[in-house]
Amino acid sequence: MPPALPDTPRVLVTGGAGFIGSHLTDHLLDAGCAVTVVDNLSTGRRANLPDEHPRLRFIEADLAHALDAFGPGERFDSIYHLAATVGVKLVMDDPIGSIENNVGQTAALLRFATERGPAGRGAPTLIASSSEVYGKPDAERFAEDDDAVYGPTTVARWAYAQTKALDEHLALAHHRRGDMPAVIVRLFNTVGPRQVGAYGMVLPRFVGAALCGDDLEVHGDGTQSRCFCDARDVARVLPVLLARTDCRGRIFNVGSDTPVTIRELAERIITLTGSPSRIRLIPYAEAYDAGFEDLHRRRPDLTRLRRAVGFDPRITLDATIRDVAAFIRENGT
Repeated sequence: MPPALPDTPRVLVTGGAGFIGSHLTDHLLDAGCAVTVVDNLSTGRRANLPDEHPRLRFIEADLAHALDAFGPGERFDSIYHLAATVGVKLVMDDPIGSIENNVGQTAALLRFATERGPAGRGAPTLIASSSEVYGKPDAERFAEDDDAVYGPTTVARWAYAQTKALDEHLALAHHRRGDMPAVIVRLFNTVGPRQVGAYGMVLPRFVGAALCGDDLEVHGDGTQSRCFCDARDVARVLPVLLARTDCRGRIFNVGSDTPVTIRELAERIITLTGSPSRIRLIPYAEAYDAGFEDLHRRRPDLTRLRRAVGFDPRITLDATIRDVAAFIRENGT
């Protein structure tokens, strides 16, 4: 990437070749930023990013190694930290790696951000957290200041939630100490083109099965509900939140608040793809390990987000499903 013009915003996106990160990178490039992406491609794909772009620099490396390799004069006007272990299946398969990866990477990134902003100050930094942080509260909607309720440490799935909670604690501690301005977003079931089903992501898994005419395997009884938001809607609101000084030091739910049951999602995908597939219910103990816990509903309270930036998703779930199907047909994944 050639040197950016003096007035060109310089942005670092960790995990920028991933599903959400690549949509954010596209949005930032369209906005005229010079973007540095760091991604080890463990779950991201180089093909998610432009082959050549005069304002894109791609670094394939583990985040800690990349941060150590940046020269002392490297500065960023803003940082978006999306690099993390993602997906319930991946976390269940490798809980040790997930814990070490999520907490260690964030700690390293935050230390880096404290001195890599303009004129050596702390760079404004957005931390991508997760709705998993709420644990399993008995609430109709999840609000940012609600208590977190976790299961026991003997149940592996709660490890991911607690790593993301620790990431939030670290970011807020740096912010309160004055090291750097921080914004935290808790993402709720983000979906869209480029997402793959290999890590337990339900929508691309269902669409892939429907396109092949295979059974759509619904875990549990299918009455559990989620709210799905397109990654392209998410990507456009993240820079708005980070740019607003009144949003810094705060946590925001980001997503849709329109619920759909998993069985309804499967039925809608079968209809929209014209698939002959059928729905097959799979007990959680068969899909994961015995004792796996899932939430019956996960719906965000978006009051804080709407008051701050007036956000509402623009892309409908049906449009997302069609776009995911088109992406899978074209890419074969």
